[in-house]
Amino acid sequence: MTGPRVAVAGVHGHGATHVRNVSRLAAAGRAELAAVADPRPTEGVRAFDSLDELLAATEVDVVIISTPIQTHVPLATAAMRAGADVLLEKPPTASLAEFEELSAVVAETGRACQVGFQAQASEATLKLAAMVADGQLGEIRGISATGKWVRKAQYFQRARWAGKRRLDGIDVVDGAVTNPLAHAAAAALLLDGSTGVDDVRSVETELYRANPIESDDTSTVRITTSRGTTILIAVTLCATEHLEPEVIVHGPTGRAVLRYASDRIGEAKYGRADLLENLLAHRADPSVPLYVPLSATGGFTKVVEAVRLADPPREIPDGFVRWEGDGLERRPIVLDVENWIDRASDELALFSELGAPWTEQQSTRET
Repeated sequence: MTGPRVAVAGVHGHGATHVRNVSRLAAAGRAELAAVADPRPTEGVRAFDSLDELLAATEVDVVIISTPIQTHVPLATAAMRAGADVLLEKPPTASLAEFEELSAVVAETGRACQVGFQAQASEATLKLAAMVADGQLGEIRGISATGKWVRKAQYFQRARWAGKRRLDGIDVVDGAVTNPLAHAAAAALLLDGSTGVDDVRSVETELYRANPIESDDTSTVRITTSRGTTILIAVTLCATEHLEPEVIVHGPTGRAVLRYASDRIGEAKYGRADLLENLLAHRADPSVPLYVPLSATGGFTKVVEAVRLADPPREIPDGFVRWEGDGLERRPIVLDVENWIDRASDELALFSELGAPWTEQQSTRET
């Protein structure tokens, strides 16, 4: 018994993690790594240059898609129409129109499409969401998410689409809010129980960049959910040091802090389910719910859409940026950005509303 046949599309970078995970399940007799698809050479497993070639030559039960953002919809569509269930990396789509297109394919084919928001399968995230829903934290003032990350020049040079809003006329919508720190926004929406498209009433964006890229690397985004909750996202890829993201529920007398990367609420440590294992369990028994079905990423996709429609990120003036390193190690540090992120989080306010010096009272765009 080898278990379901799993293929991986995109096996370099983060895709290598998926290959290792399938290999782990294969060693336990719970899955089989049937093949991989990647235009770059791959050793040690049956490989194809494209997913179309793989699907034409090989029967597979599940396809994991860890490819550039702009390829997600066509590849997931091809996999589902070939009869496979899909584990699709985040962000699932680059626009709301693409989200609706892919949702229609899920309905048409009846296949499962799980999205790779791993933090949604964390016991810590789910426990805090239950506490909010049950009113254990009282009437909350709002939810915020902070990300203080470091990304060097090599990060933006790793692929043609990195740091792009559009590429070859196709939406990519890469950027701090929508890709590397996407988990922060998605987790915040989950804590509010606002994961669907109709659960998000409005999104305000303030997008900035210190790097020579198209997309944002330092931004605030304010979401108002249909239930009236304010969610404030404050993130940067230009921090002094790389810190773990936090999602904070602001209660009437205090706050609860989720560190989703390490599955912690405060200092309490929790476990995490594996999204591929959950998808395989759902295949075997459809009564087992998916942790992150495509439909549960609609609220996040409304955020992606707002970023897509926003004006291009404004460049942070040189006087507010310090550069370190050379070549691929070169990186900008936005001066005092950690303080402005903390203030935005505490006050549920945009950078310009706080008077962050690089904003020059930029007006925001609401969608």
